[in-house]
This record gives sequence, C-alpha cells and structure tokens, in this order.
Amino acid sequence: MPRRSCSDGNVVATFTEDYASTKKSKYMSPKSMRLASHNKTRVAYFHDEGVGNYHYGEKHPMKPHRLTLTNHLVLNYGLHQKMEIFQPRRATDAEILEFHAADYVDFLKRVTPDNAEQFESVFQKFNVGDDCPIFSGIYEFCQRYAGASIEASRKLIANGADICINWSGGLHHAKKCEASGFCYVNDIVLGVLELLRYFPRVLYVDIDIHHGDGVQEAFYSTDRVMTVSFHKYNGDFFPGTGHIDEVGTSLGKYYSVNVPLRDGIDDDSYVWMFNEVINAVIGTFQPSAIVLQCGADSLGCDRLGCFNLSIEAHGKCVQIVKEFKIPMMVVGGGGYTVRNVARCWTYETSILVDTELSNDLPPNEYIDFFKPDYQLHPHLSGRVENQNDRTYLLKVRERVMEQLRYLDAAPSIQMQEIPPDIQGFLDGDEEMKDAEDDSEIGKETRRLQTVMAETEWYEGDDDNEGEAVDSVWQQNTLA
Repeated sequence: MPRRSCSDGNVVATFTEDYASTKKSKYMSPKSMRLASHNKTRVAYFHDEGVGNYHYGEKHPMKPHRLTLTNHLVLNYGLHQKMEIFQPRRATDAEILEFHAADYVDFLKRVTPDNAEQFESVFQKFNVGDDCPIFSGIYEFCQRYAGASIEASRKLIANGADICINWSGGLHHAKKCEASGFCYVNDIVLGVLELLRYFPRVLYVDIDIHHGDGVQEAFYSTDRVMTVSFHKYNGDFFPGTGHIDEVGTSLGKYYSVNVPLRDGIDDDSYVWMFNEVINAVIGTFQPSAIVLQCGADSLGCDRLGCFNLSIEAHGKCVQIVKEFKIPMMVVGGGGYTVRNVARCWTYETSILVDTELSNDLPPNEYIDFFKPDYQLHPHLSGRVENQNDRTYLLKVRERVMEQLRYLDAAPSIQMQEIPPDIQGFLDGDEEMKDAEDDSEIGKETRRLQTVMAETEWYEGDDDNEGEAVDSVWQQNTLA
C-alpha cells in the first residue's frame, strides 16, 4: 500500500500554523490552532486519484466526479497535513469474490458499452439497466472504491490508525449476485468481512437517506455484525426495505436495527434520534469496530432527497460516533447535489481530524461549483415540510429500545482462525449454536446480497443544480 504523502513519520506537528502557505492560512480558523495531545486520534485517508474519472452516463444522478471535488477541498483546507494519505491498490478478483458470486463478477469484468448487446440476456438477472448502467471501465471503478475499503479495514486491523476514511466507498445497495441502486460491488460488506477476521463484533451505521439494504441482507443471520440504518421509509421509497420490524433472523435476530423516518426531518429531531439510538446500541452491542456510512443524500436540497438536514447536523452524527473512541472506518454513499456532497464530506473530514474550518471556502480548481455563496455551510433546511412529529419519533425510539432489550448483552465470541470462505465462517457461528442448522439448504438461505454506490460527473450548471433530473429518479431516489 504505497503512501502518497503523510505527516512526518510518527511525529505530528504540535500546531497547524505550518500549513502549506501563508496565502491559504486564513482559511484555517484560529480555533484550529490547538495543541496535539499524546493520545491524538490517528487518521488515515484513502483516495484513489482516478476514482472520480468515471461516468455513469448523461443525466444519471450518480457522479463520481464529486469525489474529485471533495479531495480538492480536503487538500486546499490543509486537512491532509492532519492525516496519513494513501493511494490504495485496486481490489483483486479474489477479494471481490469473498462476497460476490463468480458469474456476476465475471459479467462485470467482461461487459462494456461496445459489447453490451452480447450480454442482454443476463441484464435482468444481474439487475443492470437505467439505474445501474453499463459504462466504460465499470469493473475497474469497482476495484478502485472496493480496494480502498479493504485497505482501510486492514489498516484498522493492523492498528495503524484509529479512523480510516474512504469517501469513494459506501455503495450499500449492491447484492451478492446483482447490482442495485447505482451500486455494483458492495465495498462495505467486503470491508466488514475483513474486520471480522480480527474484531469480534462490528457495528454498521448508515445515515444515507436510503435504507442500507445490501449490508443488512449480507449479515441478516449473524450476531457478529449489528446493522443500524436511519432512512426514509414509506414502503415505496427506494429500495422499499427498512421497516422497523426487519430485525434479523436466526442467530442474527434483533441484530438489525431500522429507524424509519418521514419526509422533512430537521436537524434537532434527527440528531436527537441518532444520539438516543446509537448510545443504546453501542451500550448493548459493545462493538469492537464500527463502519459509518455517511450518505449525503440525507442533506436538505439533495436532488434525490427529501430531508432537511444541514451539513452541521450530518456532521454531528459523525462526531457522536467518533467520541466513543472505537476503531472506525468512515465511507461515503449517496449524495446527488455535487457541491453539497463535497462540502459535507470535507466538513466531516475536519471533524475526524479535530480541526475547525473557516466557512469561506479556500481557492481551488473547482471553486465555481460553489457559487454564488462560496461557503462551507450553505442554508439547506426548510425546503420540505417536516412530517416527523414528536409522537411518531417517540414511538420509533421506543420500538428500537424494546428491540434492544431482547439483547441481554454483547454476544460472546470465541475467536478462532477464519477460513478463506468468510461466509462459511459466519454460517459456522450458527452451526456451533445449533447443529441442526448444518444443512446445505440452511447455508444457502443465509447467503445474502448487498449494496449501492454513488458518484458524479459534471454535466454543466444545470446538472449541478439537479434541474435536469428525470421524474424516474425523483420518484425512486437511490442510495
């Protein structure tokens, strides 16, 4: 894993005034000039410089280019000086096959826009089409973002960092055998499977506006992973899953937690609910590692979203999880108003490295994306009426707390060598508890599927504003 740049060895600058140039220093607020403590959080940042150069197609909401914008803001704010920066290697076929089916992976490797007609007979089987189109370099793109999550997981396992960031990851809708919601390979599942080789219990938290269905499905029958998703749910909104009664099955019963929300939820209500649920979940499950998916389509004014969250409130959720001081991997996810995605993930990077940023964006190559205000925190709230009244929120909270009461304590995990077939290992957990489950049918039933991804390419000012979105996207809003 070659290092592209980093802090000077293991020595962390005591102050941040050595920021690259005095010309940019005004964009770091005085409050960021703080002494580094001996227990300073170690943060590793994984970014593949080529991951933002892929294109889902004209007018498609997913634009990988948002990753390039995010990286430019991170660099121009000087946040790279607070982290180790890594250029991750691409995931290998063998690593992707740890979760995904061989015929599906072979399809992704072989299909191109030029030969797509030869594969039309399996399009429906693998769920490719309008939402998940075939574009140039599709498998290479998957290898890049998945490789970053796998490398981030291994960095945590090696105790090389306390927090690992991969904004290109978070494609939580991809399933074992098919694409879904702009996602082809589920980097989150691959990362969690790596973490399970060392950490007894992994908590997955999802603040994307869309339900984290791919990750939930992958770990629905194990008690080694608890999934917690905060999302819009009305039965029709994509992906149509995430009802509060979806609690897991078999050994994993009660280890899937869903917090269904309605349109227009505001900052105070969301942060209150998040804080209540996460504190209870961590107190009960006692995770040894956390994966936090920070889908930015839950922000107000997202072209596919319908919440009223500010960037500050979204970041507050990151802060809440960070304060538990548990090894954590942070990934991206949805987010379809490009400029706000870049703002959000830059702000959350600053939270993870304990640095306050000026609200005035620093000069950068893509500054015109952020006009007319050129601010880190634009006003995003109040566009949609809040349908989450106090009675509803209290009811949802009580249902979650009731579910957690079924879990007396964190599951006791007997650590053992994990075989290459990680899904077989998870199946083995259940067999240890009940030998009668050791059947081929039972094992097949427990093989799940996963995730969705997002990315963006600039088509012009209209596209950046989201004004050219087809009604299909607005109705189905993905990942």
